[in-house]
Amino acid sequence: MRVTQSASLTPPLDKQAAQIGEALVRLRQARQVKQSDAALRAGISRATAQRLEHGDPGVALGGILRYLDAIAPGVTLLKLLTGEDPSLVAMEHKLRSQRVRGLTAAELRELDF
Repeated sequence: MRVTQSASLTPPLDKQAAQIGEALVRLRQARQVKQSDAALRAGISRATAQRLEHGDPGVALGGILRYLDAIAPGVTLLKLLTGEDPSLVAMEHKLRSQRVRGLTAAELRELDF
């Protein structure tokens, strides 16, 4: 009988697996790497990459490390989890809300209908 890893994990451990997947997604997006390209570089299928990014605990640790290395060579798992990568910092800065400037009189007239 086959047992799925998520069924055998406690909820806190399942949440940790999901957090690792979310961190991989954020790093991949911050580095602007397509999921299919990262999977190809890591030597895994795209389906496995999707499972990794969804936090499937059944994926081997070696697959996680190869995927991480394919996205950001030299970045350790510890740096991934602490969010120390410069691309993550840059992406967070870019996504922060910015002050909204007021519209000019010409822009207001253009919107008035």
